[in-house]
Amino acid sequence: MKKFPPVSCLALLVISIASAQAAETAIDTETGKNNLQEVVVTASLAPVQLQQTGNAIHVISSRDIEVSGAAVVSDLLRDVPGIAINRSGPLGSTTQLRMRGAEGNHVLVLVDGVEVNDGAQADEFNWAHMSTAGVERIEVVRGAQSALWGSDAVAGVINIITRQADEPFQAQVFSEGGSHGTNHTGFVIGASAGTARINLSGSHLSADGDNISRSGSEDDGYRNSTLNLNAGWRPLDNLGLSLTARQTEGENEFDGIDDLITGLPEDGNHESDFRQRFVRAQADLSLLDNRWQHRVALAVSRHNNENYTDGATTGSNATRKKQYSYLTSFSWDEQTQRLSLLLERETEDFRQRGPILFGDPNQNQSRETDSVVLEYRVVLWDDLTLGASVRHDDNSEFQNAYTRRFDASYRIPASATRLRASWGTAVKNPTFSERFGFYTNFVGNPDLRPEKSTSWDVGVDQSLFDDRLILGLTYFRARLENEINGFVYDPVAFAFTAENVDGNSDRQGVELTFDASLTPTLSLKGSYTYTDATEPDSGGRDVDELRRPRHLGSTTLNWQVAERLNIVLNAQYNGHQDDQYFPPWPQPSTRIELDDYTLVNLSAQYQAGKSLTIYTRLENLLDEDYEEVFGYETLGFGAMVGVRYSFTQ
Repeated sequence: MKKFPPVSCLALLVISIASAQAAETAIDTETGKNNLQEVVVTASLAPVQLQQTGNAIHVISSRDIEVSGAAVVSDLLRDVPGIAINRSGPLGSTTQLRMRGAEGNHVLVLVDGVEVNDGAQADEFNWAHMSTAGVERIEVVRGAQSALWGSDAVAGVINIITRQADEPFQAQVFSEGGSHGTNHTGFVIGASAGTARINLSGSHLSADGDNISRSGSEDDGYRNSTLNLNAGWRPLDNLGLSLTARQTEGENEFDGIDDLITGLPEDGNHESDFRQRFVRAQADLSLLDNRWQHRVALAVSRHNNENYTDGATTGSNATRKKQYSYLTSFSWDEQTQRLSLLLERETEDFRQRGPILFGDPNQNQSRETDSVVLEYRVVLWDDLTLGASVRHDDNSEFQNAYTRRFDASYRIPASATRLRASWGTAVKNPTFSERFGFYTNFVGNPDLRPEKSTSWDVGVDQSLFDDRLILGLTYFRARLENEINGFVYDPVAFAFTAENVDGNSDRQGVELTFDASLTPTLSLKGSYTYTDATEPDSGGRDVDELRRPRHLGSTTLNWQVAERLNIVLNAQYNGHQDDQYFPPWPQPSTRIELDDYTLVNLSAQYQAGKSLTIYTRLENLLDEDYEEVFGYETLGFGAMVGVRYSFTQ
């Protein structure tokens, strides 16, 4: 029997007028109205108005980022409908993101259009190291997007867009410090003159941390240094050149697993060094009065990870992905119709190094993919928008893949109602780690087949009170074939391996969101997500997938108390979820239920002068004791205080 949301989750919804929307919208500070004419760049091969796509989309604006005070992007994404976050410890610990009950590597992550999923980390993006430094905007597109973006975009796409300079000169410096020995310091400097612009930002985030394991007292610290560049030049009116680059490097301490006695994390001198580099160079050309667009781009992402125990190297891995692309879009019939063609070549390299014990983990692997994408979009009678896309992937390691997607959006002007729907197929290729990984108790399986998914969603958005309240509702459903289980015990090799699972994994649920402008100085927004994600067990019975809470809720109250003072109160509910416990051999693994929890956070900003802002952030106000991953402790109450100085000319 399906259970209704628990009382604490319902309380969040009552506070926030239980309702929904497929996209967060910006509030006009003069009229108090929601702005529905927002343009998004991730839901199509060319930019499209938010109301002219059938996809479920959530946008986190620069204002949202600033008033939240969040230091890492994953804390912002906890408020997005359909997204569940699991962090295994304090700041800097491995952080996984799951969308609509899918796997962590079923979400494609982009930074300024660069695909940044780490091929050496199961094709997931480790959200622990993505700071908010230099981030201007985040677009979250939910639902199958492989027809546009290829493998990894099974459940959706998250595009992190960095800041561009829009003033002749602008600069900002900030510094904050607080609980757990945390310090966050950074700068932004930019200039825009005539046909050229440049923006450079950087930050250093560090923390003494806390103890990850349930026992012991050793604090696990963290260090993260990030530098971000966004530059552009327009030598001709119809020709633009741009370059974006981001580098993040640092180290985090963590506790290893006690394999002999408890099977849980225990105090230990373990450390991981990481380095990420993302670069994209792009040229845009417009012809025929901007009706014919061309884009040529080269994108490169690199990940390097090295692990140490008591100062000695225990292994390392590295990946590099290169993408060469050409995109052309042609519009006609007063730009109500558009046909886009994308040609793309992708090369991936994987390297693993480690000590030789019962086998040799040292190896180099690579693969290539050539892709063709065709997309057609049309606007009919000003109110109906239809989109269709198809993608062909020719992969050097797997059979050719065809993925498709359709979406529709229909506005009913008389009632300020929008109906939307999308359907798509998706593919997820096995990761390098799953096929070739070689660790202490894991041996890869080179014979794995790609996972395949079919999904659809339908939704309705309703505008009320002269656009001061936006409600919405989305129902989604997905089916996954050939799901890869990476914890299959091989009695012959006396180790775990990965195998395709027989049967289908099913995901379905409901997303409710709302955005309300209560007064010119008070706004309220929030979301609730119900997710039912199941997979077949070894006996063919459907069981809940791990770390997929059925109930998620969030609400945020933004109050402009006075001209110079702004306060944001945020509450997040995470329902019960299952996790897996692996006790020492020969005991079998068991399922563990993690308790639900509610986090309450408060941030405030005071404009002390024209250029000076003093701000504070209080996290986990109720000092909730909880775990997001079984056996890994999380932080209790924490407080941060900071100052920010901005200058614009």
